[in-house]
Amino acid sequence: METGRDLAAVLRSLQPATGDRRLVGADPNLCAQLLGVDGVAACVMTADGQSEPLWCTEGTSTRLEDLQFTLGQGPGPEVMVSCAPVLVPDLSRIAASRWPALLPEATALGIGAVFCLPLHVGSACLGTLTLQRAASGPLPDTTLTDAWLVANALTAVFLHGGPQQEAFARADSGSELYRAVVHQATGMISVQAGVPLARALLLLRGYAYGHLRSVVEAAEDVVARRLRFRNDENGPEISGEGTEGP
Repeated sequence: METGRDLAAVLRSLQPATGDRRLVGADPNLCAQLLGVDGVAACVMTADGQSEPLWCTEGTSTRLEDLQFTLGQGPGPEVMVSCAPVLVPDLSRIAASRWPALLPEATALGIGAVFCLPLHVGSACLGTLTLQRAASGPLPDTTLTDAWLVANALTAVFLHGGPQQEAFARADSGSELYRAVVHQATGMISVQAGVPLARALLLLRGYAYGHLRSVVEAAEDVVARRLRFRNDENGPEISGEGTEGP
């Protein structure tokens, strides 16, 4: 009963208080603790079809979301397409061909199980709620029910509106997007290489993965003009700071 009351308090506090610039108000660490997992992450789909983490425990969950964004594979991308839950109680039993690049990385992070639920309205998927833990094994039915309660409450928060959500929809600085720098860098690469935005993001992702960096880190180099891209067989061109132009 005490856990139920605590979870109810978390659900009530998901909507940020007046004056709070965050899009989600509750503590994700407390939510993860109450659900009996090692970490949680809530992401939403931006207008350009990318996943943006808005509520996440630090450490492994943050790294997992970055990996899925960089590699374009994993439970999150699958849920975004299918709008159906992806429940993996034991990562070691997943066929390597399903997530060939992600699986070894997730294993190296110490993730044994991952459970991803859609944040949806009808058949429209707005985002995902991902739970991960080191221990393998299925979620108890009561925990899965509680996770769905959190997912539905998060969906309601994202649909509520207000200054934070409006800023997020515009992807401007007021929204404090974790990956705002990725959006900026993608636009710069599109101009530099003369390619569409989708191709520009692929170039950035490929560079990040090939150099064992996150997409955010690579994007920061692009925005700081330490990294410049050309659309030819030579791949990205490294340039010094202060380079003029986009």
